[in-house]
Amino acid sequence: MEAIQVVHRLRRRVRVLVPALKGETERLCLLEILLRKHAAIREVRVVPALASLAVRFDPRQLPTDTLLRLLDTVAGNLARAPKQPPLPSPVLDGSELAEVSVAVEGMTCASCAALIQMSLNRDPAIRSASVNYATGTATVVGSLDRPALEARVNALGYEARPMDTLSQRRLIVERERQHERDAKRRAISACLLSLPVMVIGMAMPRSRLWHLVEFALTTPVVLGAGRQFFTRAVKLARNRTANMDTLIALGAGSAYGHSVSSMLAGKHHLYFEAAAGIVSFVLLGRWLEERAKGKAGDAIRRLLDLQPPTATVIRGEIEVVVPVDDLVVGDILVVRPGERVPVDGSVVGGRTTLDESMVTGESMPVVKGPGDSVIGGCINGAGSFRMRASAVGQDTVLAGIVRMVDHAQATKLPVQRMADRVSAVFVPGVVAVAGVTFATWLAGGARVSTALGNAVSVLLIACPCALGLATPTAIMAATGQAARRGIYIRNGEALETASGLTVLVFDKTGTVTEGRPVVSHFVSQPDFDANDVLALVAAAEAGSEHHLARSVVDYARSRGIEPQPVDDFSAEIGRGIRARIGRHVVLVGSASYLAEEGVAVQVPSLDGQTPVLAAIDGTFAALFGISDRPRPTSAAAIARLHDLGIRTIMVTGDVAAAAHPIAAEVGIPEVVAQASPARKQEIVAELRAAGESVGMIGDGINDAPALAAADVGFAIGTGTDVAIEAAPVTLVNGDIAKVAEMIELSRKTMRIIRQNLVWAMGYNTIAIPGAALGELSPMVASSAMALSSVSVVTNSLRLQKDR
Repeated sequence: MEAIQVVHRLRRRVRVLVPALKGETERLCLLEILLRKHAAIREVRVVPALASLAVRFDPRQLPTDTLLRLLDTVAGNLARAPKQPPLPSPVLDGSELAEVSVAVEGMTCASCAALIQMSLNRDPAIRSASVNYATGTATVVGSLDRPALEARVNALGYEARPMDTLSQRRLIVERERQHERDAKRRAISACLLSLPVMVIGMAMPRSRLWHLVEFALTTPVVLGAGRQFFTRAVKLARNRTANMDTLIALGAGSAYGHSVSSMLAGKHHLYFEAAAGIVSFVLLGRWLEERAKGKAGDAIRRLLDLQPPTATVIRGEIEVVVPVDDLVVGDILVVRPGERVPVDGSVVGGRTTLDESMVTGESMPVVKGPGDSVIGGCINGAGSFRMRASAVGQDTVLAGIVRMVDHAQATKLPVQRMADRVSAVFVPGVVAVAGVTFATWLAGGARVSTALGNAVSVLLIACPCALGLATPTAIMAATGQAARRGIYIRNGEALETASGLTVLVFDKTGTVTEGRPVVSHFVSQPDFDANDVLALVAAAEAGSEHHLARSVVDYARSRGIEPQPVDDFSAEIGRGIRARIGRHVVLVGSASYLAEEGVAVQVPSLDGQTPVLAAIDGTFAALFGISDRPRPTSAAAIARLHDLGIRTIMVTGDVAAAAHPIAAEVGIPEVVAQASPARKQEIVAELRAAGESVGMIGDGINDAPALAAADVGFAIGTGTDVAIEAAPVTLVNGDIAKVAEMIELSRKTMRIIRQNLVWAMGYNTIAIPGAALGELSPMVASSAMALSSVSVVTNSLRLQKDR
């Protein structure tokens, strides 16, 4: 096979990867259309971002080997077909467009991102640019490559870094952690030094001794901890631009310079406390902001941890451990028991089982042997094997998943867009007013010191300290309150988005129900001995980690039957299992699964129970009825959500006969039954396309795609790690009543953030005319600045007291 890599090969279903068509949505859709035309192909599902193709077919009409050759031929022809040239562009002169992303270091506020984005959008080689301050990334579509983009960002006074490979991305994450530690150190040191300066300035007599003490304490604050503001302001000035760092540098620098010159001249009206206060409050806000941003990167960090930093490669006749970034396509690697697969490839020697839940969404181990494909990041089981690398670096499936998460997190929030607009007008406007104030007073005959003092007052009264605290303090307070309530919020984006949710999609088992299914009905057919059937079915189900399988095994054990060894085991995700036990072949699953395998069955009504059927050697042998009760808090939780004006839908893989009674009992009016993981994801996407803001609540691996696709995903904390990793919100104790609490908290948080922004701007802008007219001294101006910051923090702390 040249064009495809076989991932799963079951009797009626295969899944393959087509590396040459990764991201080629149009060609993959065309491939899907062509395959659907074949009479023997029942279903085709495509995931363009992973170049994954799942095909369900009738092996009696189309043997598996023939299907694989067909897939390889058609996919190869599509991959080799020439690309259509892009539409002509007056800017790019018809050259091929490409999307390029880099990490950007040095951004300190939303205005930095707005500045970079505005500058990039002016470049004729760039069709569109988007810079996200929260994620620290810049993404452009244009005719330039990554080095060219890095050069353009670096020319603006910032530092661009590549983020193509997982190792490069991991290095960026480590630097972000270091930045947070540095921000904490600067904020604490500045606050410790500024506190005595403020006490001296307000309470101590004015004398040369105290002035020298203030100077000694303020200098390391302004020129040490606050040095970054001045260096960035200078870089921006060279590029004829300005941001909040410019205002901070002008305000703090003017207050500090004026105080030093006045102290040397023997004057007593000094403003060291104003200079120290400006720097300290802003650094405190920056630290809180770095902490909030760091939490948003936890999902990426966990994904990056899936790839090992090194790999064992065969060089000549010896094994050599090398960094994973040094691997090239064609390398022969050794993977030992318990290790993670370093990159994508195929097995060339040995047999083992792999945990592919990271990619496939199923936790059951998958048997791998020579010729089978393996995916980087998966955990090796008990066997050791050799593999040939087929995709490395940014071309691996795991790297593609990381890029998708990066892309999802880079979407700009309304609060960010509002900050961009405010910053774009606020910074140059304040500088202009300060300049006009200085010139007007000089023209009116005032002394230079008077004119300078009034201009400094304008800068101080408008200093955006509170703007830096408005959002992160509210987010920190809200996430702390949520944690106390048993709600873990991974990032501020989820907190904001939850306030506008209009639809909540619920999984059933383990979410609305307790997730402890039990066998409440068991009937074997007359031609079979009940204990023999139960022993064979329990042995087959012991190889599965599905919650219904565990209930069958537990039921057998309760009757004194222990599962026996299985000779062969395979699973069709979401359908059923096949096992060979001695001379018997056992099938366990849904009625449709057994029917496809040629087993005739008739399923009686089980009154809300989930039917699980078993066949032995091609003959229907037994029927299990499995029930699961709703959580005690589910009905009240659904009623509360309806009171909040939120529509609720149950989407479950269970049969309709089991889903509808549960939904009716808890009050969910809409039900979609027998939904596969892909169908759940499609339903979420359809709701979003219809203009709804969608939340998804689930606990299982099969819910992970829908959790990731929703505007906000809520994972049940008692569920699987995959579901928890896919969702930005985790309900620690599994109580879905916490969803309503989360939404209420989110709405209150957004109200407080808006109030904070009003406070921050109101304190400053209302006093600007007074400062310009000389009615406010720099001391009063700095006090107003401090009061605005204190008001913002105090207002945010209301979230912690709210019950």
